[in-house]
Amino acid sequence: QVQLVESGGGLVQAGGSLRLSCVPSGSIFSISRMGWYRQTPGKARELVAGISEDGGTNYADSVKGRFTISRDNAKNMVDLTMNNLKPADTAVYYCSLRIVVLRPGGFSEDDYWGQGTQVTVSS
Repeated sequence: QVQLVESGGGLVQAGGSLRLSCVPSGSIFSISRMGWYRQTPGKARELVAGISEDGGTNYADSVKGRFTISRDNAKNMVDLTMNNLKPADTAVYYCSLRIVVLRPGGFSEDDYWGQGTQVTVSS
């Protein structure tokens, strides 16, 4: 069974930096799209950054120029480097990977989610 393991959240002062990492465990065939989302209480989960299999990226307007998403295909890992953090970035951050696994009936592609990691930015 595939599970995503996230790391790197924590408490930081405004203007500081954090780096989040996400790696899947279990047997996988391939990973296409990788992304980071965030959610605050009472609000819908929003896309922060995404990266395709060929390295193409997209970002929420609120994080452009401050956050960078990257992937290591050899390690099946996706990172989110967050610089110049603001209190408005405070949220639970989730990684999401679109993973292909080989099951007895054939290949299956699904979106998998991490458990979430808290990022808190103090003013």
